[in-house]
Amino acid sequence: MNERLEAPATAGKIMLVGIGPGSVDHMTQRARAAIAEADVVIGYVTYIKLVADLIEGKEIIRKSMTEELDRAVSALAAARAGKKVALISSGDAGVYGMAGPTYEVLFQAGWTPDDAVQVEIVPGASALNSCAALVGAPLTHDFCAISLSDLLTPWPTIARRLDAVALADFVVALYNPKSGRRTRQIVEAQRLFLRHRRPDTPVAIVKSAYRRRENIVFTTLDAMADADIGMLSTVLIGNSNTFIRHGVMVTPRGYANKYDMDDGGSTRDGERAGRSLSTGLLGWLDLLRDEHAAGTDIETLAARHRLPADYIRATLAEPWEPAQPAAEETEA
Repeated sequence: MNERLEAPATAGKIMLVGIGPGSVDHMTQRARAAIAEADVVIGYVTYIKLVADLIEGKEIIRKSMTEELDRAVSALAAARAGKKVALISSGDAGVYGMAGPTYEVLFQAGWTPDDAVQVEIVPGASALNSCAALVGAPLTHDFCAISLSDLLTPWPTIARRLDAVALADFVVALYNPKSGRRTRQIVEAQRLFLRHRRPDTPVAIVKSAYRRRENIVFTTLDAMADADIGMLSTVLIGNSNTFIRHGVMVTPRGYANKYDMDDGGSTRDGERAGRSLSTGLLGWLDLLRDEHAAGTDIETLAARHRLPADYIRATLAEPWEPAQPAAEETEA
């Protein structure tokens, strides 16, 4: 991998192509065009099968699940030989895909953006986008993705991330939740989430989104580990406001904090359309300083607002001006 390859007079190109969930209908036009113009198509064997109708007559390099670096090395070698290479990933190449490993190989080989070998990343719909579309609108508010694969990441690192996002009330997409050999990780994830979330928190499990064996299961946090989950599954765990109704999973955007949805969407007392919430940053700072001035100590404030005491202390030490009316904002 350290060997530098001499580039021909006309070097080739590496196109890191996100093919989306697997259905050609959900590939971008640029993804299809990139595969069409490629001389060589490289990918995991399952992904190669998903684009079989698009790669007739091309040089195909198939690799196994654990040969990501080999795929990148093969792509660089082909590009150095003057070929256009489509290195494909399911979903998006930059989300648990081949973009990262490829850049690692490129940099180790001495590549720079001025190199004769060009690199293009062709984005695609990641699993969290595809699975969310099938179950409703679970990602309408803040969310994150965590992979449960400990093949390359230490479990304590994964566990700390799970615990942090569970406490912070993110909607969470779990990638690589379970395999034939990795069966306990999803149980440990459930255990960590139950420390901070209600047992009846909505969960959607989507397997093989937009593929032939697509399967969708709605369940709850306390029951999710008992569901049929595998490497082709993505697990979507709702936040404290997520609900499932009529077979649709929805995470509210937060309009009910400002508007009375039962009264035609009228603005609640103390709130103004187009302005930050009364409990937004400036309003919260006013409240925090009033509470502290009234004698509430920092440790109590930290516990009340579920924030670190050193953050509360530093915030109170900042110069402060009471919140003032601001110009109208357009952001919801």
